[in-house]
Amino acid sequence: MIETQVTQGIVKTYFDKLEKNLNLDVAIVGGGPSGIVAAYYLAKAGLKVALFDRKLSPGGGMWGGAMMFNQLVIQEQAMDIVREMEINYQPFEDGLYTIDSVESTSSLLYHAVHEGATIFNCYSVEDVVFKNNRVSGVVVNWTPVLREGMHVDPINIMAKWVIDGTGHDSEVSKTVARKNGVTLNTETGGVIGERSLDVIEGERQVVEGTKEIYPGLWVCGMASSAVSGTPRMGPIFGGMLLSGKKVAESIIAKMKK
Repeated sequence: MIETQVTQGIVKTYFDKLEKNLNLDVAIVGGGPSGIVAAYYLAKAGLKVALFDRKLSPGGGMWGGAMMFNQLVIQEQAMDIVREMEINYQPFEDGLYTIDSVESTSSLLYHAVHEGATIFNCYSVEDVVFKNNRVSGVVVNWTPVLREGMHVDPINIMAKWVIDGTGHDSEVSKTVARKNGVTLNTETGGVIGERSLDVIEGERQVVEGTKEIYPGLWVCGMASSAVSGTPRMGPIFGGMLLSGKKVAESIIAKMKK
């Protein structure tokens, strides 16, 4: 019957997809713009990459623009990425451009998937796999399971590299430091916490702070800002895009060594 076939199609293809992603080159936690851009460039380079986002609709804060005005600002330095993602844009002034937040978020997701990245929505990463003093994968569960406080064990996804793209909360980095008593590659050895808004410095330092902070663990986007204690930047998104590209290129370079 067609009703059974519909269910069989979903179940069989979903579990095929999940099984193919149990061992990854890169696991990305958080589906904001920096994580999606990282997924795009990593997949484009031929790496096996999956992105895990707790929400039904990945995209992070990019969907809402600024205060639900669904426009974003991008600076000249990031426009090559905007053009590569085939996003419409309008010049504004002083080397700034505006883009539609809904179109741009949709386009990032589309291009990442079409380059070969897999996106799992409604997944929460509650822990990491920590072996031989190295982050070696992620521990995942359904978001509703954690939200409802249900005592249901997670499953493990192994990865050569893990990217913390969880935004302001930098959840993966905090978990690694707290649970394992390790020193991160920051000024204090821990997660410092983001500073108040400064657009210019925030944009510069979020890219500068995109790096490996512990063996196997990288940060990008606002997680980078939170971990290193740099300023937030508000609804200008060039730094997010550039951070995602930088973390991808850095991992690609390491994989080639």
